[in-house]
Amino acid sequence: MVDTVFLMGYMGSGKTVVGKHLSESINYNFYDLDNFIELGENKKVLDIFHDHNEVYFRKLENKYLKLLSNKTEKKIISLGGGTPCFENNQKIIQNVSNSTSVYLKCTVEELHKRLTKGKSKRPIISHIKSSIELKEFINKHLFERSFYYEKAKLKINTDDLQVFEISKHIEDFLT
Repeated sequence: MVDTVFLMGYMGSGKTVVGKHLSESINYNFYDLDNFIELGENKKVLDIFHDHNEVYFRKLENKYLKLLSNKTEKKIISLGGGTPCFENNQKIIQNVSNSTSVYLKCTVEELHKRLTKGKSKRPIISHIKSSIELKEFINKHLFERSFYYEKAKLKINTDDLQVFEISKHIEDFLT
């Protein structure tokens, strides 16, 4: 089995919930990159965006991705939706020895449904007012980011799958 599993995908794709489930199933440590940043900076991601800007956040994200990637333990890292798309993060993800990456792929419709509920907690979309604008934003963003997500070694269409099923797919891939 690999030592490090990177979970990537658009926000709302289930990276954190799947990562937690998988980590319990295969007895790996679990890290949510956004939470790791919040602990390190003693500040919520929302506040980092508010107090600084996205560029500042992306630099922090890169710093903490390097820290997590270098930990010598069996671990699952749930990346932020934009993590693979900025700085040299994709290179880090691809070059960690004995690791793999998984793209949790959702349709725009499914992401829209999931993100409508918790929009205010997500700094990139919290300002979007209408449902139509949100769907257009997700569609555009997903198109831009798919290039990076598609570099993952395993891709799973998750729309109609339960967390335990997604976790099982990944577990089977790892063994």
